Amino acid sequence: MNVEETTLPGIGLRHDFRTRSGRRVGVVSHHGGRRELVVYDTDDPDTCRESVPLTAEESDALAELLGAPHIVERLNNLGEAFAGIVGDQIRIAPGSSYDGRTLGATQARTRTGASIVAVVRDQQVIASPRPSFGFVAGDVVVVVGTPENTAAVAELFRTG
Repeated sequence: MNVEETTLPGIGLRHDFRTRSGRRVGVVSHHGGRRELVVYDTDDPDTCRESVPLTAEESDALAELLGAPHIVERLNNLGEAFAGIVGDQIRIAPGSSYDGRTLGATQARTRTGASIVAVVRDQQVIASPRPSFGFVAGDVVVVVGTPENTAAVAELFRTG
């Protein structure tokens, strides 16, 4: 199943997929936490036919009905498959040699073996930043790797 993620500037994220019968359905997750279940027109898959606003409680109930326990089980199995992999958050300190420099300049993956998967800036998540992404003091860098790899990235940002 191919789930597409689309950033909706000023709104949030939309995740949608096409059913086996060809219908497109999705969920819009607003920045404030509100969710909408959306069903697209069969003749024009870019046109929303129906939008159902959901409270957090209603979203949880729908997820439960659609198989959240099965998803949790799959995530637990995934955790076993990736034993030893950790995520870490590293803040770019003022005065860091990478304040004002690009992700590519760090050569973090080559130098440490860890992957920088996101950056949080001013409460906004920048997922999968490109090598041209420029860091600024206060950014929180999300790193995935072994404990040793992620510690090496933290040291890289501290000492250059």
